[in-house]
Amino acid sequence: MPMYFEDFEVGQRFTTPARTVTEADVVNFAGVSGDYNPIHTDAEFAKSTPFGQRIAHGLLVLSMLTGLRQRTGHFEGTVIAWLEIRNYKFLKPVLIGDTVRGESEILEKRETSKPDRGILVQRVRVYNQRGEVVQEGEFVTMVRRRPSPGA
Repeated sequence: MPMYFEDFEVGQRFTTPARTVTEADVVNFAGVSGDYNPIHTDAEFAKSTPFGQRIAHGLLVLSMLTGLRQRTGHFEGTVIAWLEIRNYKFLKPVLIGDTVRGESEILEKRETSKPDRGILVQRVRVYNQRGEVVQEGEFVTMVRRRPSPGA
């Protein structure tokens, strides 16, 4: 069920569904982004790296987080705009075959000068299947306020 600005509370947390990162995800993201760095696309090269195998693009995993957050339904039709991504960190590699899920926590909410919207600041984290935080940062989004009855 979509949530409006008024429905969110500081400290509230939301967990997303999970999904497994596939080789197709990595190949498709390389094609869309143009990032064919061999750490992502060359299995033989990747064996010689500290990871020992190919890793998913960090921005691919960030993109997956945005999609997983959308699947919760909380922001369906109520997000007006993304305003900022703050202090985003790529903490651990995500490997092909890892299963990731996200968590969001409302850190701050503030009204704007326009009566139909507000701003949310959320801490977001991506976890792998072992419960390790692999990425984290803050999203700042503009969200619709609940329409007035009869509007």
